[in-house]
Amino acid sequence: MKIRDALLAGVRGLWLTLYGLVMSVLLFTLSVVSIAFVTLGIGLFTTPLVLGAVRAYANQHRGLAHEWAGVRIPAPYQPLPAPRSGVVGQVERCVTLLKDKATWRDLQWLLVNMTAGTILAILPACLLLYAIWGPVVALGVWKPIVRADGTWWFTFVPVSDQFTANLAAATGIGYGVLGLLVNRMLLRGYFLLAKPLLRPTRERELALRVDRLTETRHEAVDSSAAELRRIERDLHDGAQARLVAMGMSLGTIEALIEKDPAQAKKLLAAARADSAEALTELRDLVRGIHPPVLAERGLGDAVRALALRMPLAVEADVELAGRATEPVESAAYFAISEVLTNAAKHSGADRVWLDVHHAQGTLRVAVTDNGRGGADPAAGTGLLGVERRLAPFDGVLAVSSPPGGPTMVTMEIPCALTP
Repeated sequence: MKIRDALLAGVRGLWLTLYGLVMSVLLFTLSVVSIAFVTLGIGLFTTPLVLGAVRAYANQHRGLAHEWAGVRIPAPYQPLPAPRSGVVGQVERCVTLLKDKATWRDLQWLLVNMTAGTILAILPACLLLYAIWGPVVALGVWKPIVRADGTWWFTFVPVSDQFTANLAAATGIGYGVLGLLVNRMLLRGYFLLAKPLLRPTRERELALRVDRLTETRHEAVDSSAAELRRIERDLHDGAQARLVAMGMSLGTIEALIEKDPAQAKKLLAAARADSAEALTELRDLVRGIHPPVLAERGLGDAVRALALRMPLAVEADVELAGRATEPVESAAYFAISEVLTNAAKHSGADRVWLDVHHAQGTLRVAVTDNGRGGADPAAGTGLLGVERRLAPFDGVLAVSSPPGGPTMVTMEIPCALTP
């Protein structure tokens, strides 16, 4: 696996070098020329197009940073105005782009990417290529080169005869071994180099945080109202109806207890059954609000109990060294419950793997099934509800579900655990 990862990092680094150098030079040049032409009027029409391409390229790198190196880089851009036709709309869009600090940070990143970024990206490929080129040189390729130009340098090894050629081969193999050890770190370093310029500034982070809190506050209010309506409906249609029926039965029993004791006895037995069912429904309702096992024993045991109640096989791996706050545990529990229920109902899977652990101040949950795939948060309310449930705690939801499966739902909630 380490060899495969190192080779993959080399290929990706080579692609980032060639594609990144061409795109960075091209987009930076077009941006500078287009912005310079704003004063002539032409740039008002070309700048939004060019800067839109710059943003698309930067967003592509943000996606690759997370996919290839696990580096999260949020997009920092301010919202663009609603599209308007005519010259006025074009001018408004151009001015908004030029006033956004993220635009100028993107241009700075293009400069870094075409210089230091290119050097860092090509290193993984060079280390692996030297591992091949060194032995090839030792097989005799060095002879015509030395005859033509005299002493030839293989990095820091002067090649002039077979012995020095063998040293070059050993050096190349050493580079290859080094590549196996550091290629993934070099690729990650490439994206870490870009992160300070591609991520939001502190000021922008605060603005995004305020917007997110405003949005999640409205969602939390809507969710609370919906939950209260659900509880009211369940009480009205379930326990309340049974209690009303019990009251009517007791009234009838009171009238019949002297005239027809046998019939009164039957009605009393039915009322007792109704009371038991009403109590069961009330317990289920309370469990839906806050499961007793969650309050008494914490998220770990509650999740294990939930896994045992599922209609399909769930392999749970839970490692928690303490307990989170009650709201976080409740949100995590019901989010896991919703994802497992979706897997049981819609995925066609017969096995689910549940992993829950806490590391670096974050509660991480991964739910993977072997179903048909194709899950899309935008296509239904289930996963959207999970996302809304996690949002008040700055939690994030990620879904990977290619057609044919498998489906992997990942949830992360920043929190601390107490023993």
